[in-house]
Amino acid sequence: MVLVLKKEEKLPAVKNSVAECVGTTPLVRLNRMFPQSHIEVIAKLEYMNPGGSMKDRPARFIIEEGFKSGTINQGTHIIESTSGNLGVALAMMARIYGLSVTCVVDPKIAPTNLNIMKQMGANIAMVEERDDQGGYLQTRIKRVQQLLQKEPNAFWINQYANDNNWRAHYEGTGSEIAESLEYADILVAGVSTSGSIMGTSRRMREKFAKLRVVAVDAVGSIIFGSPAGPRELPGIGASRVPELLNRSEIDEVIHVGDRDSAEGCRELLLSEGIFAGGSSGSVVAAIQRLIPTLEPRADRPIRIVTLFPDRGDRYMDLVYDDRWVQGLERSVHI
Repeated sequence: MVLVLKKEEKLPAVKNSVAECVGTTPLVRLNRMFPQSHIEVIAKLEYMNPGGSMKDRPARFIIEEGFKSGTINQGTHIIESTSGNLGVALAMMARIYGLSVTCVVDPKIAPTNLNIMKQMGANIAMVEERDDQGGYLQTRIKRVQQLLQKEPNAFWINQYANDNNWRAHYEGTGSEIAESLEYADILVAGVSTSGSIMGTSRRMREKFAKLRVVAVDAVGSIIFGSPAGPRELPGIGASRVPELLNRSEIDEVIHVGDRDSAEGCRELLLSEGIFAGGSSGSVVAAIQRLIPTLEPRADRPIRIVTLFPDRGDRYMDLVYDDRWVQGLERSVHI
């Protein structure tokens, strides 16, 4: 296929590294999935970042800001607890900046993400013991602390408390949305570290003052005060409250279970041809619940903006695996 350019179009500039390819992800209307005339749903396809997820943004931003401030140098050993995507992003950035990295993970990590991290040369520390909330986050953090004691040149990314996490999305995701749209009414976004929803909404509210922010959390997550419970899908929810989260900036919370997330992923793929990861299915399910509660406007459609954080190929052993979904059904009835 030959690319034909119009006279006014130019070929994109050649990048010096894959790090420069992070960001400027597309916005797409989901007209087929949400055909209601009084609603317009627009998704930012964050899975089109080079590492396959929105975590490329904070990985690049935190490392580059670290070099600027002197907290990171060529001898630094990066350490982070991760459910998968940030580990991939950090491993990718480590190759570019000549850093070593250790990713502390748990058995719920998507096998594909784990393999990618290994192929990129990341050190893997797997924890097996669940914490008192039934998850692995607290035991992952405990392992991080142990590694920090052993590594004199270690730097802990600490994505749940690092302000550069939300700032990466303020400068990137939120700014790109604000610059691309003339108006927005509602932001619907999944929550784990809360960096993406905090940073994106703060930048969007600078332009769209009446923006309503709806957080999507996993059933079994304790972020917003719900009781802890079993949850199998990585990348959404947490067994601790992130330090970055400012609850007063969230207008509404919708909790979505693993089964509904899987169904949302599959519906999105069949209706829009968008092959996205588990938390994208969660926000789809949340939007489906939200729409019937919205009163139509007389002047224009209500515009809902959402984020699709990562790619579906990382979840072939999870939400796109019939046996995995059937296992969820069995666990519900036990």
